[in-house]
Amino acid sequence: MALEVIGSGLGRTGTKSLQTALAQLGFGPCHHMVEVFAHPETMPMWIAAGDGHPDWGSIFAGFRSAVDYPTAAYWRELAAHYPNAKVIHTVRDPEAWFESTQATIFRAGGVAEGAMAGDDVRGAFFRSFIKPPLLGHLHDRGFLVDYFQRHTEAVKAAIPAERLLVYEIREGWQPLCDFLGVTVPDEAAPLENTRAEFIARMNSPTPPGGAQR
Repeated sequence: MALEVIGSGLGRTGTKSLQTALAQLGFGPCHHMVEVFAHPETMPMWIAAGDGHPDWGSIFAGFRSAVDYPTAAYWRELAAHYPNAKVIHTVRDPEAWFESTQATIFRAGGVAEGAMAGDDVRGAFFRSFIKPPLLGHLHDRGFLVDYFQRHTEAVKAAIPAERLLVYEIREGWQPLCDFLGVTVPDEAAPLENTRAEFIARMNSPTPPGGAQR
């Protein structure tokens, strides 16, 4: 099964909401970081991809779409590998994005930072897509805001306009459905994994891992 939709947006730009939305619109199952935590046996395949030896067919077996990390780290390779797939680039205010990362995915001593300090498969997995110079600047506002903006500009420069949707989750169903050529659902568009929800989950007795919005 070839991917039909590739999400190039970074974590904490509405990727979990987009995962749910794509599934509702008939483009599921949709891969997201939560799938890696649910199936840690796939981590070695992602590590191989980070070393330049991807097996995209095995990584995305059974999936029709993919969003969030680690997919977003390989948007260029995936867009070339799946030339008929559409690309959705989720965005938000860069300063708000930075603040969100510091409370969640890049939180000092959090899931990602703690894992990357380890020598196990989990640590190698995170290091396979969070690499220098990003790795050394996870708490640097100026660097991260610039990184976020440069990432968006790189996607816009590389992907033809007719193949790309630059999308904010708060825009709701209409631009997403127009881009994918499907009918707008009757129910409200999903809004999931807010910062408060993420923090509450991380503070629970058994935090499940790295889901992001």
